[in-house]
Amino acid sequence: MPFLFTILTIALTIGAVVDIVRRDDSQVRFLPRLVWLIVVILLPLLGALLWFGLGRDYGDAGIAIPRLRRAPRTAPSAGAAAPPAPPRDTRTTEQQIADLDREIEEWRLRQEIEKRRNQSDEHGQDGV
Repeated sequence: MPFLFTILTIALTIGAVVDIVRRDDSQVRFLPRLVWLIVVILLPLLGALLWFGLGRDYGDAGIAIPRLRRAPRTAPSAGAAAPPAPPRDTRTTEQQIADLDREIEEWRLRQEIEKRRNQSDEHGQDGV
């Protein structure tokens, strides 16, 4: 019986090592592939069970376990430009308040002008 357990452990460990090596980085969860290899080699049975239970991404099939995804490792290309940063307001609070006051005054004046235009249109049409 111990012989069968040993064979099973070795087969499971070899299978886990081969699976780790063949997987893409985006299909490995929780730890980098190198760390998973070390865990599987140092702790053959437990490491292989942890790999197949936690470390391997099975895609949409299987049990729905929450996944911590790592971004795939890609080298930054020289031609790709970084997205532009959002504009930042560098004005002080006092300058922002002064600008708002000017804007409020402008809107008040526009309403006054519109009101006077409407009044002059009403008087001009009544006198005709």
